[in-house]
Amino acid sequence: MSLFPSKSRLAHIVFEHDDEASKNFDLIILVMIMASLVVVILDSEPSLYAKYHNEFLILEWILTGLFTVEYIGRIWLSKKKLGYIFSFYGIVDLLAIIPSYLSLFLVGTQFFVVIRALRFLRVVRILKLGRYMKEAEVLKTALKSSRPKIQLFLGTVLTIVLITGTLMFIVEGPENGFTSIAMSMYWAIVTLTTVGFGDITPITPLGKLLASVIMLLGYAIIAVPTGIVTSELTMASSQALKKERKTCRVCKTANQDIDSIFCKSCGERF
Repeated sequence: MSLFPSKSRLAHIVFEHDDEASKNFDLIILVMIMASLVVVILDSEPSLYAKYHNEFLILEWILTGLFTVEYIGRIWLSKKKLGYIFSFYGIVDLLAIIPSYLSLFLVGTQFFVVIRALRFLRVVRILKLGRYMKEAEVLKTALKSSRPKIQLFLGTVLTIVLITGTLMFIVEGPENGFTSIAMSMYWAIVTLTTVGFGDITPITPLGKLLASVIMLLGYAIIAVPTGIVTSELTMASSQALKKERKTCRVCKTANQDIDSIFCKSCGERF
């Protein structure tokens, strides 16, 4: 009897999540991801960097080595290797290790290992959050349905930004900080979104009047995308609920409440 599991057993442990071994494997990966992120965050703190940088560096390379072995192992164990490599998780797994190797040539790129946080998406499988996938599908449908309206909205906003930015460039001019139409458009975006950094401000009365109009306009349009998505979300939820309605297997009465126990027509227990 072999001391090491077979390739098929290893593949099951790595890619599945229906037994203790596969769940433990995924949990170990998640712990490694968390440890890696903590190391990167702590290493960015100047006081800790000066004192423990070497230790952080060793830990990061140990974790990177483990992630590299895991990535190569997933490729080896995959039945469709190219399918895994070019899948969403395959690309995320690759991006999780690239920054560390790039740091050998480009200073500072090691901090991009925070991309590993995307691998937390695997927690959906481990913690059995699949029951929330229907809600995620409803949200996805709503966002997809909202796309044309949102695109039209963004086009309108960009047109407003272009016109108001140009007007402010003409009214205020370079002497008041509006050195170009592009800079004026930046100011218009900041003002329209009600952020108001204050790095550029109008000086002339006409400029202040135009700024006031843009700020009021910002409050007026800020609710538009929210209303669009909310409307589509309500519609998508309603459609999803209709799909989940029960149909009696005896009298074939359809569209019965999902939480009902008995058929409202013949009384048959569901």
